[in-house]
Order: sequence, then structure tokens, then C-alpha cells
Amino acid sequence: MLGTIINTFGILIGSLLGRLLGKKLPKSMGNAVINTFGIFTIYLGVTGAMEIENTIVVILSLVLGTIVGESIDIQGRVENFAYKIKGKMSGGQDNLATGFITGSLLFCAGAMGVVGALQGGLSGDHSMLYTKSVIDGISAFFLSASLGLGVLFSAGAVFLYQGLIVMLAWGIGPFLSQAMITEMGAIGSLLLIGLGLNILEATNIRLMNYIPAIFLPILLLLIFG
Repeated sequence: MLGTIINTFGILIGSLLGRLLGKKLPKSMGNAVINTFGIFTIYLGVTGAMEIENTIVVILSLVLGTIVGESIDIQGRVENFAYKIKGKMSGGQDNLATGFITGSLLFCAGAMGVVGALQGGLSGDHSMLYTKSVIDGISAFFLSASLGLGVLFSAGAVFLYQGLIVMLAWGIGPFLSQAMITEMGAIGSLLLIGLGLNILEATNIRLMNYIPAIFLPILLLLIFG
């Protein structure tokens, strides 16, 4: 869990510094940085998505995972939870829902988090998560400066998400094939493309409802090989 813990603290520190120092940045500069961040997020997504090896598995995972996510309305539940937290905070000036959802998707979706957590659980190799901690910390600084305190709470989502993968890796990791890991990471990268477009305000995709798709390659590849 060491890599996940450091990753979590990286986001916490970056978010707090961004909230404290980000106000000193001109609003136009913050918006410009967020736009470049959106472009870079799309780049990361495209790069990761090029690792797809089984197109059919990816398509089926996205379709079935989205059906599951929409059926239980994951994004709606997350938004309601964020608004409840916002209502309990004095002032209630921060858009907690936007910051929390954007940060959670950015820091959780993608090959680096999945593969890094699996490596940590299987072999104790945390090098990939250390790298991710630096990237996430810098990203959290600028996101928090623009989107507010909600980004800080996404650290909890990262801890739970990656921590769960680490725990699962101890038990089922030896039974996961490289193909499963590859397609899980590729689907996460496709969601990063959607997130990048959302950051640029080109789309308004309810990406949280797509999260179940990341895990469906395990089931599909077990069934169809």
C-alpha cells in the first residue's frame, strides 16, 4: 500500500497548495493551464488507448459497463454525496461536485493507476505509483486552484480505488493475464479522452457511469479467452 499512500498524500498536498496559492494566480492563467491540462489529458488517453489488443472485448466492456453504470447512476450518486458535503461546509462557495468528480476520474482512470497498483500488490514494486504521485500532485495543484476544494476529496477516491486493486492483487493477481491488464488500462485511457474533452468544455459526458467498464475485461476474457 506504500505507493498508494504516497499517491494519496501527493494529491492532498497538491490540492492544499493549489487552494492556498492558486488564488494569487490570475484567473486567465488558471483557465489557460486547465485548458492545456485538458489537451495533455487527451494525449495521455490517446497514447494509452493505442495499447488496445482486443477491440471486441473493449467495445463490449464499454457498452456493458456503461449500461451497468447508467442503471445504478454512479455519477448521480457521487454528485448527491458531494452536494451533501458542500451543504455541511460553511460558505458553500466551492463546486465540490465538479472538483471531486474531475479529480477522481483523472487520478483513477488510466493504465498507470491500474498497472501501478497491480505491481505494488504482486511484487511490491511501487515505482510506477511514485511517478504517478508526482504527476497527480502537480495536476491537483492546478485543478484545485481552478475547481476548488473538491479536488482534495478525490484523494480519498484514489486511496480506496487503488487500495482495492492492491488488495485484490494479493488474492487474484496471479490469475490475471497480461491481456486483462492491457485492456483494463486501455479502457481507462479511453475515459481519459472523454475527461479531456470535458475539461475543455467540448462535451459533458457523465464519465463516472463508464467506470464499471474498466473491470469487465476480466470477466469477458475469462469467458471468451
